[in-house]
Amino acid sequence: MIAVSQGRLQDRRPLSIIDIGSNSIRLVVYEGLARSPTLLFNEKMLAGLGRGIVSTGKLDPEAVTRSMEEFRRFRALSDQAGAEHMYVLATAAAREAGNGPDFIHRAEDVLRTEIRVLTGRQEAYYSALGVMSGFHPANGIAGDLGGGSLELIDINRETIGQGITLPLGGLRLQDMAKNSLVQAQKIARQELARAKLLKGGQGRVFYAVGGTWRNLARLHMEMTNYPLGVMHHYEISADSAQAFLKQVAKGEVEKVRGIEGVSKNRRSLLPYGAVVLQEIMTAMQPSKIVVSAQGVREGFLYSLLDAEEQKSDPLISAAEELALLRSRSVHHAHDLVEWTGKAFKAFGIDETEDEARYRHAACLLADIGWRAHPEYRGRQSLNIIAHASFIGVDHPGRAYLALANAYRHDGIFNDGIAPEIKALAPPRLLERARLLAAMMRVVYLLTAAMPGVMPRLKWESRGNGALALVLPASLADLYGERPAGRLAQLARITNRRLVLAVEGGPSISVK
Repeated sequence: MIAVSQGRLQDRRPLSIIDIGSNSIRLVVYEGLARSPTLLFNEKMLAGLGRGIVSTGKLDPEAVTRSMEEFRRFRALSDQAGAEHMYVLATAAAREAGNGPDFIHRAEDVLRTEIRVLTGRQEAYYSALGVMSGFHPANGIAGDLGGGSLELIDINRETIGQGITLPLGGLRLQDMAKNSLVQAQKIARQELARAKLLKGGQGRVFYAVGGTWRNLARLHMEMTNYPLGVMHHYEISADSAQAFLKQVAKGEVEKVRGIEGVSKNRRSLLPYGAVVLQEIMTAMQPSKIVVSAQGVREGFLYSLLDAEEQKSDPLISAAEELALLRSRSVHHAHDLVEWTGKAFKAFGIDETEDEARYRHAACLLADIGWRAHPEYRGRQSLNIIAHASFIGVDHPGRAYLALANAYRHDGIFNDGIAPEIKALAPPRLLERARLLAAMMRVVYLLTAAMPGVMPRLKWESRGNGALALVLPASLADLYGERPAGRLAQLARITNRRLVLAVEGGPSISVK
């Protein structure tokens, strides 16, 4: 048996999913079944199985041949990665084509496993689970646009409505419209009139799922010079979306600024994705469009978790895993979560539910850069956190997490830190990130990043409105100028008189 690297979680058993879509076929090998799953390997091919299905009623013969060759490779790759289970999901093209059953039978022989051919409602349901698993919480209409179909479904926290499947996938729409975008718009409008659930989405979020819409979002990022290239939870305002979609729906995508950021084999379907999204916005009137990197595959994985695991916070789960893999002591990280929570209360600083979650995650991530050179720990930590494959956090929240850890290493008064990341966060989150970093900078000098010290430190109110950080007598040797200096920085940004004290012993007033 091959030894598992210490860069991987030792208790995980790899599993793989093959997703057979109308346009693409993808293999994803996951480290294991988890609330926030991590990819071990990811590969796709744009097979185009559904190309021409409207006129022929069959899967494209050349695509079928290419797919069988790729299935052989996918099976070998899955085995090579040590996947103990393989799940294969097939969607619109395979379930609707006249030669679909024969294709599935041949694919099962090559892959040596059963293929689940999802109904339209099952596809919508798993897509909804994927969105539900990736947001904290989800509330709006999810739309999953594939090559052959569009699934729409209402999600309100843990409640999933009745889904609907429409024949508006990019390849199918292009085929039905005979390459006419004007005709495509008429077809999309007519089909979406059947989606009565869109009326219930007015003023709520539209969650965009699927490769075509992700590439539209990538193009929007390029056009607007957006500073963070993370697709999940990327938001486009309704006003910005209308103007952008109108430009793309003209069909001259090669002239759109930033098109170089989208792969060439994805560009032809962008106008059709834009047309469908335009019509959805007209019918639904959403507050904004939010991109979800979580879809059918992730929803299927989520369905395999038990109820308790499903309810766990995906951001905290992912941060916990990184702390376990990269910090000097995961127990110290947990001490930091508890200690900063008490410190916020002692200072009278309120937190929203999300702010408390972000502080929790930032504390778990506070030491993941310790192996880097001291001068680069802040930069490395910021880069890892800002671009991590986290779910359950929006982009301002990512900025909070990244900046708290950058300030913790590089100084809370360093205004030159990552201006592009700071631009993502509102003033309140920036203030909280600086405050949390200041607290971290105090306590790391008292703990040497080892557990067991923070639970013994306490905040006490003193006269004249002063607040004392009190060390027990048994830890008196940790008392000194350096932690007092860091406490002075905390005093400066909180505008409080602070004292570093030893129980029954000396104290230093820092303001």
